[in-house]
Amino acid sequence: MAADEETGIVHIYTSFNNTIVHITDLAGNTIARVSGGMSTKQNRLKANPTVAMFVGKRVAEMAKEYRLKSLYVRIRAKTGSPAPGPGAHAVVKSLGREGFKIINISDTTKIPRGGPKVKGGRRGRRP
Repeated sequence: MAADEETGIVHIYTSFNNTIVHITDLAGNTIARVSGGMSTKQNRLKANPTVAMFVGKRVAEMAKEYRLKSLYVRIRAKTGSPAPGPGAHAVVKSLGREGFKIINISDTTKIPRGGPKVKGGRRGRRP
């Protein structure tokens, strides 16, 4: 990589309720943070891939002000969920379309390892 080329880290948190995108430099200083709720008024659309695409565009504009050219992407979902929410792929795709070089995409979802006792008792929650 050239010396003038700047690199950043994109942290994408996607649940089935919202999409939050947070860009930092390599030291961890925040450059931009945008969520689905900042792009739409309807709560039901916050996790929508279309809204996530607009979130990606807004974050890309802010990142270009800091002259970022290449990005590491870290996707995170709700702890214990099997897959990231619907907006993760749309954000990565829109960042690639905006002209950023995506170096690496990694899944940093936390894995539950036992943890506290699940609510509901020995026989579970009964109707």
